[in-house]
Amino acid sequence: MTPARRVLDAGLAAALAAVALLTLLPTGRGWAWGAPATELQWYATGLGSETAMLQLFGNLALLAPLAALAVLRWPALAAPHRLAAAVAAGAAVELLQWTLPLGRVVSPVDALLNATGAVITGLVVARLAAGSRPLAVGGRGSSART
Repeated sequence: MTPARRVLDAGLAAALAAVALLTLLPTGRGWAWGAPATELQWYATGLGSETAMLQLFGNLALLAPLAALAVLRWPALAAPHRLAAAVAAGAAVELLQWTLPLGRVVSPVDALLNATGAVITGLVVARLAAGSRPLAVGGRGSSART
């Protein structure tokens, strides 16, 4: 395994641990349901609220480091239909918060925001990575005509 892959693997492990710490540490007992309509209204009316914006951007950013590192580690994940697996990751977080007595709010809106941030990040990282690769000159895939 190359040193770059080892670094990406370590980064993935650290990002996964951070997600677990941020989402699976107990804050009480049981769980509460985050009704989607109520949450969407809270976000829409809370654009001036520091709490609402922290929650919104925190949910968008939660899985972003994992998506970025995964796309760098496995470039084939850069396809939009493969990045849609982030929906499963966001849903898994909420499912764990529901099944474990953590005192967390279980929210389909949070899962959707987590997935949205991951997909956007994955696509941006894939685009940046593709742009940083040198073009072949005169070889296969080259636009040079001889």
